[in-house]
Amino acid sequence: MRRSIAAQRRRDAVWFLLPLLVALLIVAGWPLARTIWLSFTDASLAGGAHRFVGLENYAFLIEDPDWWRAVRNTLVFASVSVALETALGLGIALVLDAQIRGRGLLRAAVLVPWAIPTVVSAQLWAWMLHDQYGVINETLLLVGVIEAPRAWLADRTLAMASVIAVDVWKTTPFMVLLLLAALQTVPVDLHEAAQVDGAGAIRRFMVVTLPVIRPALLVAVIFRTLDALRIFDLIYVMVGNASATATMAVYARQHMVDFQDAGYGSAASTLLFAVIALATALFITLGRLTAPPAAR
Repeated sequence: MRRSIAAQRRRDAVWFLLPLLVALLIVAGWPLARTIWLSFTDASLAGGAHRFVGLENYAFLIEDPDWWRAVRNTLVFASVSVALETALGLGIALVLDAQIRGRGLLRAAVLVPWAIPTVVSAQLWAWMLHDQYGVINETLLLVGVIEAPRAWLADRTLAMASVIAVDVWKTTPFMVLLLLAALQTVPVDLHEAAQVDGAGAIRRFMVVTLPVIRPALLVAVIFRTLDALRIFDLIYVMVGNASATATMAVYARQHMVDFQDAGYGSAASTLLFAVIALATALFITLGRLTAPPAAR
């Protein structure tokens, strides 16, 4: 009887999920398949017939130093920004989870940067970081931190750090939101029992809080890593196609739109998709390997 009920539930689940799977196949599967197919052709946005060229686009892509520079920029941006956002998000979430006055107002204020559209935030910070008229330089000059205005977005040594700082400001609230929701699920009884046993605050966090919020933390890191790997709008609005900050998405857009080389741009987009898929698989595998046996 139990096996029959379990089998019936599985069949019902398949039927309930079937419309969603069909919608995903149409909305996401077909464009992805089309992009992969175009990556093997010499298609152009200018129109006209295109022919199959095999792996020629990928061969040119691998030999292009600008592509590898974009890969490096993407990995640096993703690793640094996600690490900072996770650390800051967890710290802010722990503060907001504490019983302090004005906690509701603080929670609302933290979400303001995330609520602002990315393009608006990018343009706002581009003006603030302007070397001649930006308020950042004016403030730093006023307090004596710098002696001359800095070209934050034009200097190759400062552009990537500036873009990462803006992304951390913009997206840390997302991490706070997910981690704060996870902290709300930690049983108070566990903390009280650990405190009675003599565990300090750090020990209680490591033994009680972290294992409970670990699944939510992993999901938050995966989501942010996927977003960071395919970052485009923030960087493009702030610095355009500058090689010092150009990511794989910016590189693909430049060749597909500016150079109208749809085949080559599709190859870059396909490799970007492969990198994101690989990163997702690695995160999920790592999460399963480090999970307690009961949670696997």
